[in-house]
Amino acid sequence: MAGGIDVSSNDQSYDRMEMLRAFDETKAGVKGLTDSGLLKIPRIFVRPSEELAQELTCKKTQVQVPLIDLSGILNADRRKRIVEEVRIASESWGFFQVVNHGIPLTVLDGMIDGVRKFNEQDVEEKKKYYSRDRMRRARFTSSHDLFHSRTASWRDTLSISFSDPDEIDHDELPACCRDSALEYSKHVEILGNILFGLLSEALGLKTDHLKNMECSQGHRLHGHYYPACPEPELAIGITKHSDAGFLTILLQSQIVSALQVLYQDQWVDIEPIPGGLVINIGDLLQLVSNGKFKSNEHRARATSIGPRISVACFFSGPVNGDKVYGPIEELISEQNPAMYKKVAISDYVAKFFKTGLDSFRALDHFKV
Repeated sequence: MAGGIDVSSNDQSYDRMEMLRAFDETKAGVKGLTDSGLLKIPRIFVRPSEELAQELTCKKTQVQVPLIDLSGILNADRRKRIVEEVRIASESWGFFQVVNHGIPLTVLDGMIDGVRKFNEQDVEEKKKYYSRDRMRRARFTSSHDLFHSRTASWRDTLSISFSDPDEIDHDELPACCRDSALEYSKHVEILGNILFGLLSEALGLKTDHLKNMECSQGHRLHGHYYPACPEPELAIGITKHSDAGFLTILLQSQIVSALQVLYQDQWVDIEPIPGGLVINIGDLLQLVSNGKFKSNEHRARATSIGPRISVACFFSGPVNGDKVYGPIEELISEQNPAMYKKVAISDYVAKFFKTGLDSFRALDHFKV
């Protein structure tokens, strides 16, 4: 037994659902398992054999995700070049990294440190936030799709919602990371709107088009904590998936490279860059851009080095409303007909959360 669950992976009477419940009921997450000193991972974290076999045939590549320098963005000529770089990256990769984005290094480091402090505090204090209720402003959990996925993710997550920034009760946020989260949230919201402006222009639209569609309304911070894994070749930090919303801004700690994007059927490492942020297109932006921008699949490997920490900021629009999104009219023509149906964002989010990341892509459900 470790962390309150049986870690044997060879038990013929293995009851997956029972083990998942036992793990969830510890409310201590993956870190609770590693703190118990286990040398083998529980079976719920072992990837399917066919998936592990596929890893052995994966091609290796030295290709790098596009890097975009946002300095000089207010200069008209420089901005045109940046918009073109954003367009190419969004159409071909769906991913790029940005530097000189305006968020001070102290704010980035403070956010990483805040996630670390939350996860490394007394476990009883951490358990107060453990919940699968998505309506909670701040909640701690391990694998949001734990009971739907084929493999539990080797990570713990602190989620903080800023969907209604004006209504936030600061006391709802954990004291150990409250100030850093609030400060980072302010900066990342500004950057989000800058990026939506660039993306609008890259689509040939006015700068404020996507903002006026409320694509940047509210955001959520997901602070991911990936403990060192005793059998990283068997586990996964987070399985292959695409993001459901419009846009994601990801901050990575510098400890180890684990994030990968699927590009031309090859897994490409996205190396952490000091002061850099990873930007990726989400499913809803692929939908409203009528397939022009690509929401690409990605994953995070489990590693023997840790903890690795990342903070994903999701811009998913007014998720608690009934606003309907479809391909932008200006992007549709006889030569370029609509590829997707219109969808109420509340229905879209509901479909996303009802299934495992590794078994369903909500976007596919809305193809014409």
